[in-house]
Amino acid sequence: MKNYISFRDIENLEELISEAIELKKNNSASGLGKEKTLGMLFFNPSLRTRLSTEKAAKLLGMEVMVMNADKNGWALEFEDGAIMDSTKAEHIKEAAGVLSQYCDLIAVRAFPNLKDREKDESEQVMNSFKKYASVPVINLESATGHPLQALTDAITISELKKSQKPKVVLTWAPHPKALPQSVPNSFAEIMQKVDVDFVIANPEGYDLNPHITRDVKVFHNQEDALKDADFVYVKNWSSYENYGQSPEVDKNWTFDAEKLKGTNNAKVMHCLPVRRNVVIADEVLDSDNSIVIHQAGNRTFAAQAVLKRLLENKEN
Repeated sequence: MKNYISFRDIENLEELISEAIELKKNNSASGLGKEKTLGMLFFNPSLRTRLSTEKAAKLLGMEVMVMNADKNGWALEFEDGAIMDSTKAEHIKEAAGVLSQYCDLIAVRAFPNLKDREKDESEQVMNSFKKYASVPVINLESATGHPLQALTDAITISELKKSQKPKVVLTWAPHPKALPQSVPNSFAEIMQKVDVDFVIANPEGYDLNPHITRDVKVFHNQEDALKDADFVYVKNWSSYENYGQSPEVDKNWTFDAEKLKGTNNAKVMHCLPVRRNVVIADEVLDSDNSIVIHQAGNRTFAAQAVLKRLLENKEN
């Protein structure tokens, strides 16, 4: 693994899941990152991603530098050939090159603007760091994906599944503002690579990018999709077709105890933060079916497994 921009950078997913679970049990690589530095740049807010990745690096013996690039750094120019006579003071060519002198690994978080689908899908920020950095780059959530979260989710399902091929449902839920498709995109992609029966439920007008969902069955009736589910991943996302918009739909997509009854006593997942009683009802989040805290805990070990692979590759 040379970078971790998307889960497709993983050569063997099952092997990496097993390695993360083993690292959770026994931190056998605590000296691998000695005298190595992870630099993390955040163009957008973060709690779990920031802290879990920092902890993962420290468990490997790494030093960590964190910068809120949107507040503390110079405004960056990403266009090649730009005449830099506006508010952008530094080009990504110099920024990535300099960071590569300070850091052994660079991790970046940059959300989409949800206005220009073509530009968001070009992944300009992430791909620019990948192009101009001379060290491995890690995606801490980008315009179209969140591969560390997806790996975490695959680890969590692998740990807690009670059948060889559980049914996993990704269901849309309401939210007061338009959210990116990054988390559901990566979850849909990775679920197609593991041994599960995977379906998606969302209202009409909220289908994800068909190039990502491919042959996955999409239900526009939530109750039908939830039937016999072993795991339910509840998540909001904005429209892909009417890009970045949130067409009004019936509020009854909130995941509550009544919806849970229609499942196979499913484990309920969410990447957090979650809007209580809008996305998921209190009675579900506070029940034994909720595994959102366990899921969040696994963020550390997903990141640790990825960092370990990148460090090992650098040494070879």
